Amino acid sequence: MELKNKIGVAIVGTGFGQKVHIPAFQAHHRTEITAIYHRDINKAQTIAAANNIPQACDTLTDILALPKVQAVSISTPPFLHYEMAKQVLQAGKHLLLEKPVTLNVTEAKELYQLAQQKNLIATVDFEFRFVPAWQFFAELLTSGYVGNPRLIKIDWLGSSRADTSRPWNWYSSQEKGGGALGSLGSHAFDYIYWLFGAVKRLNAHLTTAIPARVEPATGELKPVETDDTCLISLELANGTPCQVAISAVVHASRTHWVEVYGDRGTLVIGSDNQKDYIHGFKVWGSQAGKPLEEIEIPQRFLFPQNYADGRICAFLRVVNQWVQGIDTQQQTIPSLKEGVYSQLLMDLSHQSHQNSTWVDVPSLDETISYI
Repeated sequence: MELKNKIGVAIVGTGFGQKVHIPAFQAHHRTEITAIYHRDINKAQTIAAANNIPQACDTLTDILALPKVQAVSISTPPFLHYEMAKQVLQAGKHLLLEKPVTLNVTEAKELYQLAQQKNLIATVDFEFRFVPAWQFFAELLTSGYVGNPRLIKIDWLGSSRADTSRPWNWYSSQEKGGGALGSLGSHAFDYIYWLFGAVKRLNAHLTTAIPARVEPATGELKPVETDDTCLISLELANGTPCQVAISAVVHASRTHWVEVYGDRGTLVIGSDNQKDYIHGFKVWGSQAGKPLEEIEIPQRFLFPQNYADGRICAFLRVVNQWVQGIDTQQQTIPSLKEGVYSQLLMDLSHQSHQNSTWVDVPSLDETISYI
């Protein structure tokens, strides 16, 4: 059996990067972290030393010049994604990008087209596609368990921003890509497309429950420009209505719930685990007229190894698919193409909110082919 060389990966972004990306890349048998970036070289060197990473750099140019760097994962705040990802792709390196991929669909589309031109494998960390309960849920939907869907309800409710004393940071800034729509809606829009197909039109109402937060540098209250709660109505391409409620400022017992009601049955996936948004999902189902009962997730979907932080488990599967794509030179899903669609729906949600109106959604093929 042929032994394949490890793929040299550089880590760009050290918040989520330290919690999830570094442990996952170190755990994967085909990836080797060869360098880490932080704008402060001292911090870069400290993180490198703590994680046995050979190179520490304070510019992306230095990272990309390293011969052993074949691929780059980016988990910086959203406003940095476009320029960094563009530089990575222009340097001929494979890309793994966190969501939301950019600040607008024009930037996202440019990255997608650049990856296509360069024949590079560009993956987006839409990790719900890789969670066991969600994969089982998708299989049940595909098998026709609910029949023809008549109504879809999605609630994603959390308290991560509920504390009014939490300071102002990039999450509060519109131009830096903050807000619940970018943080959670980007995921929701991707899994809606994955599970239920394209969207025909949407209507969004975005609100801010905590209008100001303390700016750490000055100690003064600074206006929050971004949403912390989103109510979105969707009409899918097949006509099914879908209602989405997202909030980062509520204390809810049902934190993440998707309900699908069809003419043959009902399927529900949900988790009340506030501390870990990957672990804790269960699936329930019922055929028409019968009580809802939990359906055991088959062994074949389960993570082969669990980590205390469930995000590592799901991200490892994202990494695995990315590695397979690099090995075979075949683009995997989700790619930047799916990132473009998620970004399109976010852009149109902002447009809908600003104009207080329904907005038609072009198809993904129309979006990426239009220049």
